[in-house]
Amino acid sequence: MDDLPLLRIVVDTNVVFEGLTKKGGASGLIIDDWLAELVVVCVSNTLAYEYDDVLSRKLSAARWCQLQPVLGQMLSIAQYTNIYFSWRPISPDAGDDLVIDCAMNAGAIVITSNIRDFQSAKESLGLQVMTPGQFVNLLTSGEKQ
Repeated sequence: MDDLPLLRIVVDTNVVFEGLTKKGGASGLIIDDWLAELVVVCVSNTLAYEYDDVLSRKLSAARWCQLQPVLGQMLSIAQYTNIYFSWRPISPDAGDDLVIDCAMNAGAIVITSNIRDFQSAKESLGLQVMTPGQFVNLLTSGEKQ
């Protein structure tokens, strides 16, 4: 049995959307690992609201009705992180600042399909940022960071 602690991650909204709406792929595997509690997914209240807002706006009403319970299950097993300090604004996208604040306060890795908007936080704050593919490769390699 592996006694190493589970990796702590913050999942960007684009990864949640892709993981819930497309079959297969690295984002889908991350959602599967989240639901299986193979990683510790950290969220803040504002990030949870953003997931809900984006999915409810971008999906058809019928598809949202199907996925809303799945999102609810994901959020029920997530570790909620209080935001004691904010680094805003650091990203060109205000939504990404929510992810950065959560990751910095949780001591977690950011998983995003949009590395570019996190470059400044990576360089100035030392934030660890990975694409879904990079993270899945890390998980399958058996290494813990």
